[in-house]
Amino acid sequence: MTRECSLLLPRVCAALADPRQPGCDDSCLEKLLDWFRSLTRFDPTVELLQDNPCLTEFITSVLALPEPSLSILSFTLRLVGILAASEARFQHLQQEQLLVRLFGSDGPLNSAAWEDASVRSGWVEGVHSMMHHQPALHFLCNGGGIDVIFTLQGDPSLFVASAASQLLVQMLTLSVESEMTESPGTKDCDWPVCAQMIIKHIEDSLQSSSVCHIEQSLKLLTSLFDSCRATWTEVLWLGIAKQVESFLTEETVQVQHMLANLLLNMARSPVFSDPEGSFWALVTSALEHLTPVQAGPLAEGMLRLYRCPQDVRIQALTVLLQPMDCILRAASQPLEYAGLLDESVSDPVTVESLLSSKSSCANLLCQTLALLEKLLSLARFQVDLPYTSLLRSLVTILQFCNGFLSPVSPLGSTISRILTNCSRVQGSALDVLAALSKQKGCDTLVGNLFDILLAYLESPNTSPTVLKKTFNATSMWLVRLKELSCSNSQQQQTEKILQDVFLVLQKRLCSPCWEVRDSSLEFLTVLIEGLRDQDEFRQSLLSSEVPKLTENLLEDPESYVRASAVTAVGHLACITYFAPESPVTGNQYNKENIIEKLQEILSTDSEGFPRRAVISIFTKWVREGCTFHLEDTEQFVSRVIQIVEHDLDWEVRLGGLDFVQAFYSQTICLYRRPKRRCASVTPAVTKSIHKNKLLQILCRAKLFSFLFRSLCDYDKPVGQRACNILLDLRSSCYPCSSLEDSQETGDLPAGHGIAWLQSTLRQGSLAQNFPTDGSNGVDFEDPESMMVALGTVDLIERHDELNKSSYHIEESPQSLLQDILATVGTIEENEADCY
Repeated sequence: MTRECSLLLPRVCAALADPRQPGCDDSCLEKLLDWFRSLTRFDPTVELLQDNPCLTEFITSVLALPEPSLSILSFTLRLVGILAASEARFQHLQQEQLLVRLFGSDGPLNSAAWEDASVRSGWVEGVHSMMHHQPALHFLCNGGGIDVIFTLQGDPSLFVASAASQLLVQMLTLSVESEMTESPGTKDCDWPVCAQMIIKHIEDSLQSSSVCHIEQSLKLLTSLFDSCRATWTEVLWLGIAKQVESFLTEETVQVQHMLANLLLNMARSPVFSDPEGSFWALVTSALEHLTPVQAGPLAEGMLRLYRCPQDVRIQALTVLLQPMDCILRAASQPLEYAGLLDESVSDPVTVESLLSSKSSCANLLCQTLALLEKLLSLARFQVDLPYTSLLRSLVTILQFCNGFLSPVSPLGSTISRILTNCSRVQGSALDVLAALSKQKGCDTLVGNLFDILLAYLESPNTSPTVLKKTFNATSMWLVRLKELSCSNSQQQQTEKILQDVFLVLQKRLCSPCWEVRDSSLEFLTVLIEGLRDQDEFRQSLLSSEVPKLTENLLEDPESYVRASAVTAVGHLACITYFAPESPVTGNQYNKENIIEKLQEILSTDSEGFPRRAVISIFTKWVREGCTFHLEDTEQFVSRVIQIVEHDLDWEVRLGGLDFVQAFYSQTICLYRRPKRRCASVTPAVTKSIHKNKLLQILCRAKLFSFLFRSLCDYDKPVGQRACNILLDLRSSCYPCSSLEDSQETGDLPAGHGIAWLQSTLRQGSLAQNFPTDGSNGVDFEDPESMMVALGTVDLIERHDELNKSSYHIEESPQSLLQDILATVGTIEENEADCY
């Protein structure tokens, strides 16, 4: 603790304990607790309390108040818990009788303040903070505090109840691991006293007829197996396993919904990894007896586990696929295709009844589809899915939802009525469909797949959200189709699909709904990124009306659409204007015209999104070397920089710096390419020539004025990026040795305005103006001046200043204490408070 803080702390403590003072802001109290945590984290000694007696005086004063403020009482409980986290400070506070007065029966426990949840929460959090050593454990167990925690498990405040459960887990773990030298047996006497009390409470609660008590113990066990992987947890489990297993078939006590998380946490523990152990038999029983909604997450979790036995894994997959199998069987009768499953784990009638109910059908399908999508995203999936049948079931669901299927079976007709226009199920099915595009084995259904996707793209009933997901699935399957197009028939199929897609896209680009226009443009951009090298794609795209319609949307009234149009036009340019050989002759679009349009948007659009999109596209062009096809690349770069540097949107200015970085990197690559040189020219001379040419290009493009101006930008990320670029430039122009020599000369060079530049940069964002016209002696377009500036200006100092936390003063402990004093009105000056 600094001297300034130690002088302020007594006044803060006195103000907080004074009931006449106005209440302190809760955020300030939280920050004060954080400060004490940092002070005590690496210092277990009692010096903090001895050097600052105002802390114990504050605690005593709060306890002496007949009706202390509830927020201050809660703060005091939490503060004492933090202080008592070390054994030395715990003993000191215990000698002062402060712990028993706060956490014992004579404290807030039996006062009116206990009715407030914040006080109960402060009590639990205080105990939790101190529970790091045996004296604290014995203090709670011997003083009756553990019974309070048992009661708080059922607290009406869910936050307090959850914290109490977590606290019991911590106490049980501390008791076993700090007081036992050998692995415990199966008898109560083998456990330490505190552990015995908690375990007996768990056993009694599980055998209780009260559902609330059973749920509390199941939550506690779930937390325990999640946080602790020690071998003694298996001993504890053996004593309660039969009781927990009975809940699977118990009809009078309905707690089955809590068993999935418990079993999943146990399965992740190496303690229960033995494939021959009784635990996996319990998992099998749970998969069989839990409802499909309850068993689904358990099945998905088991499939994710590397240690899950193969027979359990197959059973879990069967449970997960059962709703999809039911959909496939309900679609036609007699069954035209093979189902997903040979046999079911549980009664198929249960799944059929859920799918026949309007209240449960969508929920079950959405859960199943979400879990399947998770599994398909895994890098390694150890059970083979029947991908063809799964894809067919997805297509069937989408047909049900859009009314394209008229099943003859009663179950199918019921499901069809329930799912018609159900956007939730449509979206979930399309997500899985997109994930399936990465899997092999679905190639035979490509025709049926694109039929349903095109139907959704064309349908006026498709909502904007579902349309966006349809676009995503279509783009992913079109990329997959590119990999399959080998034979002539497949190529013809691909061409036909692309033509149909662009016909639909033309209509969607003219939609009156801006969300549809926006997602259509995003879809086009994704297609170009994934298929730009495919001749059939480029020919289909450029022979359609899509490019022209896309360009028209640069003037859309909605800014989001204009931004997406900018991005799409920028990608189109890469396969038209900047392509070495365009597949379409007589292209009606003009390269310079597009650049002028985008520059106009950058300089005049009133919204930030389109301007950010333009600078992002320009940066993409530069990175990909597209702009070197322009007649005057330097003039293009210079014009963009002049527009960007005065933009009011800091993200546009930051994008401008990315643009500068890309141009600088591309220029360096051009001049570093190996060329044949005369034998009499040394590498050092060649490097000097390249360095001079680089500086000349950067100066002509007017990069330096923008970079140095950005060092003083009001928005820190802009200054940080500019500084990093200048440091890169300096390392390219100066070897380390010559740089050190130039910075050790003392006085700044005259004649180049470097002294003014250094002085201005040190003002940072406080600099009133930053002329770049050379009026202050700095010519930002002169390579020699910029060479001197790069070697002389202290960029490291500016870098350190920019990277210093913006809260290093405002949120310092000293500032916090001053703010608290100002809030409660005890500072003499009592000037304007920042809050």
